[in-house]
Amino acid sequence: MAACNQAKPATKAPELVKTPYQDTQFLMGTVVTLRIYDKGKQPVLEKAFDRIKELADAITVNQKGSQVDAVNAAAGKHAVKVDKDVFDLITYAKSYSEQSNGSFDLAIGPITSLWHIGFADAKKPTQSEIDARLPLVHYQDVTLNAAKRTVYLQKKGMAIDLGGIAKGYITDQVVKVLKKNGVTTAIVDLGGNIYVLGHSPKAKDADWTVGIQDPKQTRGSSLGTIPASNKTIVTSGIYERYLKVDGKIYMHLMNPKTGYPFDNNLMGVSIITKHSVDGDALSTATFDKGLKDGLAFIEKRKDTEAIFITKDKKVYISSGLKKTFKLITGLGYTMGN
Repeated sequence: MAACNQAKPATKAPELVKTPYQDTQFLMGTVVTLRIYDKGKQPVLEKAFDRIKELADAITVNQKGSQVDAVNAAAGKHAVKVDKDVFDLITYAKSYSEQSNGSFDLAIGPITSLWHIGFADAKKPTQSEIDARLPLVHYQDVTLNAAKRTVYLQKKGMAIDLGGIAKGYITDQVVKVLKKNGVTTAIVDLGGNIYVLGHSPKAKDADWTVGIQDPKQTRGSSLGTIPASNKTIVTSGIYERYLKVDGKIYMHLMNPKTGYPFDNNLMGVSIITKHSVDGDALSTATFDKGLKDGLAFIEKRKDTEAIFITKDKKVYISSGLKKTFKLITGLGYTMGN
């Protein structure tokens, strides 16, 4: 007997709450806030934070028991086997080091630890100290063995630092936890790494309105907005962590080629893409490339947009944002050509 075609039942729309279930915790040196709008999904908050803590413990540099610290301690001696999460993250970081021709370099550890910007012992190192460590910043000397899941740093004194990509990877992992547990509508905020899941609960199929960080102000102050759904917005800028010496501000993002913080006309970069790990690495890489080359680099990438803010308070956007980016007036910013 032939089977008759039956219409599939319509998918029931998720029931949302007006006031989201929310939790805020201080983790990885930053404020982490999760908001869930699906009714009855408050318990998922704890699962998501558990995942953040699990990953942070494995990835953080200078933390006892951290797998990344174990890799660094074995530099020039032997390979170290790591968990799948850590290996995947290091693989991403190595890939982006290659794609950006070293503008992003996962082996930047010897330089970041020297400056230590964002910590109480931060200082401007001497040129001789920088010169001694620069040869160790060489992503090509990070050897990965996928079959054995091991990481080997070829020279003694080398160190990987995943700070430029870890928050992005963890943000993506949190989104996976949310989806796995039936969450359809949420906001994930890992201090500068935003992910908007689903659509805004204010109207059916409406995009969220996401603020673009003003790099001259504290976190949460916007200079413009864009509409977004199921996208991540990652911002890097001088507002985050910096060191001031003799009136000069040194930002925390390090140039792997010079051993100094990036120093060009850029004040902030925001990347809009599907995966936060991509946005994290790209925001660092484009800082190195500067405005013109950074924009050209982004225009070649699929499903990726960017907003560049220069020190003369001009805002430049990639072509895909021309119709959607809205500049907030009254803050002194103007659109660049």
